[in-house]
Amino acid sequence: MKVTIGSGAATETKAKWVCKVCGWIYDEAEGDPDSGIPAGTPFEEIPDDWVCPLCLVSKSDFVLLSV
Repeated sequence: MKVTIGSGAATETKAKWVCKVCGWIYDEAEGDPDSGIPAGTPFEEIPDDWVCPLCLVSKSDFVLLSV
């Protein structure tokens, strides 16, 4: 999805994913630097052994919140 902002430049919108257990939000635009996931990393590219930094559940316990 592309969104036009002010100057007419198109920018790609990053998705947000929410943990079903604790509600922590993974924002692709911010990443998870404390866990070694740089800003801009799509959720699908996060390693399968990554866990929620708040409640430690697996990646499979996250659902898409918004794009």
